[in-house]
Amino acid sequence: MGPRLVHYSDVENAYDDPDRIGRLAGTLESLDGPDALLVGTGDNTAPGVLSLVTNGRQALDLFSAVDPEFETFGNHDFDHGLDATRAVVEASPQTWLTANVRDGDGRFLAEETAPWAVREVAGTRVGFVGVTAPETGDASPAAEPLTFTDPFDAVADAQAALRNAGAEYVVVLSHLGRADDDLARRTDVDVVLGGHVHERRIERVDGTLLARPGSNGHSVVTVALDGSEPTAEFRTVDDAAPDERVSSAIEARLAETGLNETVATVEEPISRDRMDTYGGESRIGNVVADAYRWAMDTDVGLQNGGGVREDETPLSGDVTVADLVSVVPFEEPVVVAEVTGAELRTLCRQASGQVVPYGEPDWWNAHLSGLEVVWDRESRTVERLHVGGEPVDPEATYTVATTDYLLHTPVEFPVLTGAHRVDVGGLQYEVLADYARSEGIDPSVTGRVVRR
Repeated sequence: MGPRLVHYSDVENAYDDPDRIGRLAGTLESLDGPDALLVGTGDNTAPGVLSLVTNGRQALDLFSAVDPEFETFGNHDFDHGLDATRAVVEASPQTWLTANVRDGDGRFLAEETAPWAVREVAGTRVGFVGVTAPETGDASPAAEPLTFTDPFDAVADAQAALRNAGAEYVVVLSHLGRADDDLARRTDVDVVLGGHVHERRIERVDGTLLARPGSNGHSVVTVALDGSEPTAEFRTVDDAAPDERVSSAIEARLAETGLNETVATVEEPISRDRMDTYGGESRIGNVVADAYRWAMDTDVGLQNGGGVREDETPLSGDVTVADLVSVVPFEEPVVVAEVTGAELRTLCRQASGQVVPYGEPDWWNAHLSGLEVVWDRESRTVERLHVGGEPVDPEATYTVATTDYLLHTPVEFPVLTGAHRVDVGGLQYEVLADYARSEGIDPSVTGRVVRR
């Protein structure tokens, strides 16, 4: 038998569910052994409720229990600032691999991390390199001081060094998302273990095995390096015995948050899966966009799809502040942007994955309030655009309540910039909680977004 790799990624808000994170720990421990290495590929410290409260240190409960070998950085691992990232890295048992993240003239945390490494497992030398998406600085404001260099060049350089060091297999720990395919085509590595994109995946591209375990601690991937071609399979955590040490530690942290105030009661469960976040208008998206518009008294409310975090558990029954933090777990304010009608039309165009290549071509990346849009997929045009029931005037000025992040990043709605900001409100989840206390939570789908 050759070496085995056990791969987890994008654990994110699994820490807010003591049973699930305990079962993830139990799964990883059950698959570990002298012929195995546990490895992570980013976003395993944030986002989430506990992540906000502890600056990502809740992840140490998992890390210390399962003792991974390697980890790389995801964009959300910088959510709480570089000092917080450094503190987690220094306290973690695993080695963090980062070949393309630079701080000034050197690698980020050069003393605490490595660009690549080799381990001998089951008599086989296996090389590893870690890379992070180059757009991370645009997507994560706290990572702005860092430079994210070309990951393909970084992997090519590391691959040569690893082969020279006697590696029989080269494995990339990647938080590049969909760029994993290009990585497989442009380099001569054996395995790419991916993250960032949350859909599970096992397939080959140009002879390279690509795998992703999905998000939120529901499953892991095991990789066997015991033949001419590596193979992989998924393992779900549902039937695993939980590590009670991890579950208990997380329960204790949650009890200390003070976020257990019930702010609303939901009669009809509100789902928040991938279709709810990126499939067009949804009940959960309407709640968030309505809350922003209500809080800032604007013409329009806007929430990006990725800002509404997915979870297989719907909002239902008594809803607490912690539940709402889990929907938008970011320490960023709601802001008011002033835009022209022409810019508002451009914004709606950029919501389509057909226009701005953020994610999949069939994604719709905008949850909207106060606005109705009809999008024609074939012509890729906005056929109809109304605000407050009236056609949008391209010369008029409209106010939009949205997240500060969307004025910062050019990745999702390039038409929006910091120059549009005219007011700043409370943190996203605080606004959502205030709205729930005042207005309740009883959303419906009303035809705000029609795609045909």
